[in-house]
Amino acid sequence: MAVPWEEYFRLALQEKLSTKLPEQAEDHVPPVLRLLEKRQELVDADQALQAQKEVFRTKTAALKQRWEQLEQKERELKGSFIRFDKFLQDSEARRNRALRRAAEERHQAGRREVEALRLWTQLQELRREHARLQRRLKRLEPCARLLEQALELLPGFQEVPELVARFDGLAETQAALRLREREQLAELEAARARLQQLRDAWPDEVLAQGQRRAQLQERLEAARERTLQWESKWIQIQNTAAEKTLLLGRSRMAVLNLFQLVCQHQGQPPTLDIEDTEGQLEHDSNRMPRSGSWESASPLLVGWMHRCHCSSKPGLLPCGT
Repeated sequence: MAVPWEEYFRLALQEKLSTKLPEQAEDHVPPVLRLLEKRQELVDADQALQAQKEVFRTKTAALKQRWEQLEQKERELKGSFIRFDKFLQDSEARRNRALRRAAEERHQAGRREVEALRLWTQLQELRREHARLQRRLKRLEPCARLLEQALELLPGFQEVPELVARFDGLAETQAALRLREREQLAELEAARARLQQLRDAWPDEVLAQGQRRAQLQERLEAARERTLQWESKWIQIQNTAAEKTLLLGRSRMAVLNLFQLVCQHQGQPPTLDIEDTEGQLEHDSNRMPRSGSWESASPLLVGWMHRCHCSSKPGLLPCGT
């Protein structure tokens, strides 16, 4: 941080006075004189300070003016730089535009040269075509005279182009008729060839169909025989099922009667459902061996109950005795 100029001068004066005090101490001067000398020194120092302040202000004003001049010159230089940069940019843009125009002109010139060469080639082709048509016109002059004579002989046509158009129409019609005739002849030949192929293949086809018919007839007879066999088996199965159903009904009735007899013998009411045949058999099997009055008939009765139990199960055949 910069020290203020007043403080700087005060410090300088103190140093100057401190250097003079030892010299004055050596002389024995009265205090009044020393005071006067001090005052004179202070006045001189103040004048020197004022002079230095004036010089400082002058230098400060000069430096400020110099700084302002330098800032003005800097601004002018910046403006000059900006203008020069803009000038360079404008020059570069003009140069680029000139280069682009030159490139476009060269490209257009090349296109014009190519177009001129194409037009020149087309002109040469047209000239050759014109020469060819002139030669053809010379060759067709007799035909033109002949057409004019034919037009005089044919009062139905007024001009030669009308006669030529009529002739062209007839020629196109004739060509179309000839083409149609060739197509019909080709179709007729193809139909004849197909007919001949069918005639040649007919005996073999008839023989093959006869053999196939015989095979199908044999398969039909075999199927009929299998049908009869399965029908007889189905009737047998139905009869067997009816017998088993009847046997099952009888067995269930017998088991129910036996269950009721066992319950009556034991003096207990029936606790099982009427349709619960297996439970009834289980109940009878558990109760009958304990009854002394049934001991003599227990083996035969147990075997009969076993057969009824087997026949009551679905999908099982009755057990043997």
